[in-house]
Amino acid sequence: MTAFSALKPKKVLFIATRQIGDVLVTTPLISQARELWPDAEFHFLGYRGKLEMLKGNPDIAQIIETSDRPKLKEYFSLFFKLFQRYDLAVLTQPSDRAYFYGLAAAHQRVGVLGGHPQGLTEQDKAKKSKSDKQNAWKKAICLHTVDVDYFAQHVITEKLRLLEIFYRKPLDLFNKPISVSAPAGDPITPSIASQLHSPYVVVHPGPLTAYKRWPLAYWQTLLIWITRQGWQVVLSASPAKQDLQLNKDILSLLDEETRKHIIDTAGLLSIPQAGTLIRGAIAYVGVDTSITHLAAACNTPTIALFGPTPPTNFGPWPNGFVGEQPYQLRARSQTVGNVTILQGPGECVPCRKAGCEDRTSSKSECLDQLDPNQVIDALQGATKK
Repeated sequence: MTAFSALKPKKVLFIATRQIGDVLVTTPLISQARELWPDAEFHFLGYRGKLEMLKGNPDIAQIIETSDRPKLKEYFSLFFKLFQRYDLAVLTQPSDRAYFYGLAAAHQRVGVLGGHPQGLTEQDKAKKSKSDKQNAWKKAICLHTVDVDYFAQHVITEKLRLLEIFYRKPLDLFNKPISVSAPAGDPITPSIASQLHSPYVVVHPGPLTAYKRWPLAYWQTLLIWITRQGWQVVLSASPAKQDLQLNKDILSLLDEETRKHIIDTAGLLSIPQAGTLIRGAIAYVGVDTSITHLAAACNTPTIALFGPTPPTNFGPWPNGFVGEQPYQLRARSQTVGNVTILQGPGECVPCRKAGCEDRTSSKSECLDQLDPNQVIDALQGATKK
């Protein structure tokens, strides 16, 4: 049973030194901390260019940006900026760097600890032993820690459990609706806004890594079907070179008549602008990436295509869900609230590896076998509600 702490911090630093989606999933934690400490001042530390998900968040008084690969001079500057300014640091990532920042910044800490394999082979046992040794110093400097469970525990639950030490009854954290806070929206660029007409569907094909990609021909089938319903398609993508090229490749497969009903916004919208765009859509279809989490947070009907990633760990959270786990580990289709998660076939799904070859450039057979008709059926169901 978790010990109880009566700590009432006046200044709290939240640390999420990772990607855009990892910042967004901290927002239920921040909201819950605000209920717990209504008069405390909250600051947030994260990587430069990854913090737009917090735009307009009323609970954050100050955002502190750092490089993802800081040089020694920046480390020293940040150290002196943070040193012992806070009563509590909330470490939402298990990295050594996050823990060093928390140790420098605050008198007390709570933090997430990295996971380890759950198997019983000698290799698994050796990795677990190594992980436990690496985590020992982190446990020693924290009031409370939460272990990552990449298959059974949702990341939202993981973050919220960082606060359980401050509750006499930790289950109180999960007996009420839990929601992710989308960033405040910005006006869409006029050149794009002038082309929009309702109804439209936002489609985001590009993941951060290749092993989360869905085949090009499947996107072609889906986009043709959407336009034949009389709906416009708005293609979304990050400014990353591979995402821009992916959208170009998809468009190259389409006939001229279909392309007339498609707007390509690849690399042209900020995160707050993307939020505005998604809020106006009748539905969103995307792969396992941060913008899919944003779509769910905007309360738009969201179709998420999942391959190796366990939805029980990182499925987009259905806003207003009450409880610790919205999803099953494996289901070809499951809908909770405004979110539908689709998975391909196979007993190995989800494996949590980097594709079938366990490297970022790998393909994933489960996504190759996720039939576009399954996505079309889900989209039909989502738009009829």
